[in-house]
Amino acid sequence: MAVVETGATPHAAHRDNHTHREVNGGWLRPAVFGAMDGLVSNLALMTGVAGGSVGPGAIALTGLAGLAAGAFSMAAGEYTSVASQRELVEAELAVERRELRAYPEDEEAELAALYVGRGVEPAVARQVARQLSKDPEQALEIHAREELGVDPGELPSPLVAAFSSFGAFALGALLPVLPYLLGATSLWPALLLALAGLFACGAAVAAVTARSWWYSGLRQLALGGAAAGVTYALGHLIGAAVG
Repeated sequence: MAVVETGATPHAAHRDNHTHREVNGGWLRPAVFGAMDGLVSNLALMTGVAGGSVGPGAIALTGLAGLAAGAFSMAAGEYTSVASQRELVEAELAVERRELRAYPEDEEAELAALYVGRGVEPAVARQVARQLSKDPEQALEIHAREELGVDPGELPSPLVAAFSSFGAFALGALLPVLPYLLGATSLWPALLLALAGLFACGAAVAAVTARSWWYSGLRQLALGGAAAGVTYALGHLIGAAVG
């Protein structure tokens, strides 16, 4: 973030600590969502199959199939979603760019009106809008932030979102499968490892939110545990009915 010289000396504590984490990137949401979804969905899928009283080989195969299908599905969905959102924003930016070229005075007046609406004195607002409008790219950036709520230079990347989602989902979905791949023959090791992973993921998310680590971890543990319990019961009922 650029430092604007105002003539005032900033307080040392404020100067040294006034930083913010990056919140506009395209990786955090798909990575967190992918890891959680991979854990919960694959755990639920495997417990549902286990509830039908099938062998460990079938459960492991189900988990691996769920990992592959889910990871590719998440990546494709994230790529399409973020790409569509980016294309929409770029289309709106193109409209704004044409408006700035065709009607610069109207756009300047519009920007001044925005500042007046936020409490800036009209004369000051007009002066600020005039200065900001001298550079076309700066004017576009200001209008995009004020009118669209986006920064043209920080649009999310579809590829980053897709790869983040794919990798996170695969990693999360691998946890409940791992004990079977290492020779486990019952559901308990997979269940315990997956629930521990859910708590750890929830606690890790708290590092970039305002929630406490234990609250976030327990919340995710409860949600994942409930999903596993419901699908196990359904698998048991269906298995008994068709067996």
